[in-house]
Amino acid sequence: MSSNVSIILPAKNESAGLEQLLQSIANEFPGAELIVVNDGSTDDTRQIAEKIASKVVNHPYSMGNGAAIKNGARAASGNCLVFMDADSQHTPSDIHTLLAKMDQGYEMVIGARNTGSQASWYRRIANKLFNGLASIMTGVKILDLTSGFRAVSADKFKQYLYLLPNGFSYPTTITMAFLRSGYPLTYIPIEAKTREGKSKIRPLQDGMRFLLIILKIGSLFSPLRVFLPISLSLLVTGICYYAFTYITMNRLTNMSAILFLASLLIFLIGIIAEQISSLHYQSADRSEIRDIKKR
Repeated sequence: MSSNVSIILPAKNESAGLEQLLQSIANEFPGAELIVVNDGSTDDTRQIAEKIASKVVNHPYSMGNGAAIKNGARAASGNCLVFMDADSQHTPSDIHTLLAKMDQGYEMVIGARNTGSQASWYRRIANKLFNGLASIMTGVKILDLTSGFRAVSADKFKQYLYLLPNGFSYPTTITMAFLRSGYPLTYIPIEAKTREGKSKIRPLQDGMRFLLIILKIGSLFSPLRVFLPISLSLLVTGICYYAFTYITMNRLTNMSAILFLASLLIFLIGIIAEQISSLHYQSADRSEIRDIKKR
């Protein structure tokens, strides 16, 4: 299967361990297309990549991890895309397990890091919170929402390139988009090693960005899962406040009426958003059918 596989590594200033990693991948998968996306590196990343990789995509300046992923996918010719970090955290031999799962009919297989693989305690806590929130949004248990190590069907992945942000939150977006579309995905446990070099992730800024992305994609995935709890909480608050004012003042106050109206409006917005979301994915399905007919 390796002849139909494109292995894509976004890299920014990863010269410390890149040569050894690329050589290891090339030895493990000699028939695979090995693509390095040099995201505006200022060290020897480009020169190292050009010695070993099948293709090198060079950004004139740093455009972000998500942008590197998208341009790597555009440059790939394989039917199966494997994404992994260029910082030596991921073990090339684990790709065999990803591909074996893909052969079982999955459209995406994600390497889920165990607890000990998380870089620090606050990242472990943050990832658990993100995984839990995304699981509530989708109704599916998500083991590792932010893992950058995954294999995916190329045609399915390329359908959603326009949705992917240019920053570090592309795994969040693509995972939730696949779940919304009903594409089967699964997880395999992996052991992530200590990275070579310095991490590019900023915990506070990127953490807030991840949270906003989850809410945004959650609204696109299943808007009522976002709007309905807000609507119900306002309705319950309005009922409780009305009961309080009725008992104490024997009347309905303006605040209770506002809470009831706000609850109704948010519920109606959720219904409209649900219909828009359905139309969006119906359009994606029609696009896929046209591509199948062309082939």
